[in-house]
Amino acid sequence: MAKTSTTVRNRRRAETVARYARRRAELRELRRTGTPGERASAQRALQALPRDASPVRLRNRDPFDGRPRGYVGAVGVSRVRLRELAHAGHLPGVTRSSW
Repeated sequence: MAKTSTTVRNRRRAETVARYARRRAELRELRRTGTPGERASAQRALQALPRDASPVRLRNRDPFDGRPRGYVGAVGVSRVRLRELAHAGHLPGVTRSSW
């Protein structure tokens, strides 16, 4: 189980990323297609955005217990939780293997 503060911090970062997503996309497009002066100003504006506005700073976590490692993106949970849910029959299409 992850510390509550780390999961709250990650949630707050996700909100910041969502808040600045449109502005970041506009600046990135301007940096790609603008004149050299526009590119430089767009780069400075991007650097002036909050650090937590970058989506790279988000961490995939298990929504149940906040576990940061072993995240299975297709299901959206950690490997430990995936096994528990699969054995309980709560994941449609996932069957237990036996041989």
